Amino acid sequence: MPVPELYVIYTGERKTKPSRISLSKEFFDGNKSSIDVKVKMIYDGKKGNIINQYVTFTRVCDKQVALYGRTREAIMETIRICKDKNVLKEYLESQEREVVDIMMTLYDEEEIMRSYIRSEVQDGIQEGIQKAVHVAVQDTQKNIAKEMIRENESIEKIMKYSLLSREAILELQQNIE
Repeated sequence: MPVPELYVIYTGERKTKPSRISLSKEFFDGNKSSIDVKVKMIYDGKKGNIINQYVTFTRVCDKQVALYGRTREAIMETIRICKDKNVLKEYLESQEREVVDIMMTLYDEEEIMRSYIRSEVQDGIQEGIQKAVHVAVQDTQKNIAKEMIRENESIEKIMKYSLLSREAILELQQNIE
């Protein structure tokens, strides 16, 4: 059985370019896990080979996304530029529609994920606000009741103005005395 090797084609910008990385060190702060995968990093390939063309394609795409956003226009412009530069030209000419479909699907999935995260954050904020308001209202109700207890008001009157239950008022009375 051949010895397995794993490779990552890295297309981003990175100051240090190690030849190998440990995924547990890179992504899990070096914590031990059942499997620690070490991968060989490929950054650019040799001039004109398929890896180099792929890296060039992704960099052109990143620039177009910066200009046009995650849109069909960005994809079409990426394809046009790459064809003009003879980058993946043959593949792009024969599979252009498939490339556009795949890229749009990726953009749609990313937008769905961002939208979901925004929604979850908004829900969390709303829930936090509701809890804070609830606590503030309860504190206000208790403060009203405590003041009325100190002034020897009737339980019925305290219930009316503080909106607290008889049991809650009796408990407050015990804590004040």
